[in-house]
Amino acid sequence: MYLKIIKNFQEKKSDKKKVIVIFWPTGAGKTQMSIEIAKFLETEIISTDSKQVYKYMDIWTGKITPEEMQWVKHHMIDIKNPDENFSVWDFKEQSEPLIWKLHSENKIPLLVGWTGLYIDSLIYERDLPKVEADYELRAQMESLSNDEMYRILQEIDPEYAAELHPNNRVYIERAIEVKKLTWKSKSSFRQQKKLKYEVLFLTPNGPFNELQISADQLKSFEYREWLYERINKRVLQMFEEWLEKEIKNILNMWYSYWNPGLISIGYQEFEGYSKWEIDLWEVQKLIQQHSRNYAKRQLTWFQKYLKNIAE
Repeated sequence: MYLKIIKNFQEKKSDKKKVIVIFWPTGAGKTQMSIEIAKFLETEIISTDSKQVYKYMDIWTGKITPEEMQWVKHHMIDIKNPDENFSVWDFKEQSEPLIWKLHSENKIPLLVGWTGLYIDSLIYERDLPKVEADYELRAQMESLSNDEMYRILQEIDPEYAAELHPNNRVYIERAIEVKKLTWKSKSSFRQQKKLKYEVLFLTPNGPFNELQISADQLKSFEYREWLYERINKRVLQMFEEWLEKEIKNILNMWYSYWNPGLISIGYQEFEGYSKWEIDLWEVQKLIQQHSRNYAKRQLTWFQKYLKNIAE
């Protein structure tokens, strides 16, 4: 079914260069779909997952294995250590030349992932806040808890705070920094203008067995239940694949829960376990709950992509 959609898109006349975006929350089946399309188009994949840029974090991020790649070239995976910062601007700066290169080779780039900020930075004509880091301000925030930092952001930039999870410390810190240095909300730097490319938005098959789901279907109880069940099962699978061992190995390499890479759902929940405050079963339930909550926010974000599909 989708190969016919791909072929029609490939043959569509347009003044713009073409890009395919495969998006959707974790556990929905993006990997297999993207490989099949990449092989069909003889092109390459650019990951738009903000955590797959980090090395060693494989199980929780659902990072594709060398066997699954089937010789399809992937970009923006395993390029940073967990203790290194990596902003949306950094992602855009490194990914955009990859798109240009593929276009120069008459290939259609495949953007695959579920980090909306990363996808937006590449496909929309918009400005990003290239604001230098204020290390004095960061040092002042170092002693603050996640909740304290989130409350500060809610006070000075409630619009952007509503888009973030309270535990997303790296993004919260950056948003506070941008607001205090520019007096502008981070959201004001990315007001949507227009698509830079001719974009085909695709979603993996859901309960409706469709690749281009409608906004009404997205909001339906049936879809939410299907997605949440997928997420719950995916988390269980990750524990079976030794997610606990992965986080222990990372910590044994002298990385900590406060490193940028590990400030993420799927890792932060283990901190209480490592302090003997909660057991492994509670960790699992927390990860499932936080993942469902995050997926719900992502579905809201993705509605603008569905609007482009409808058009």
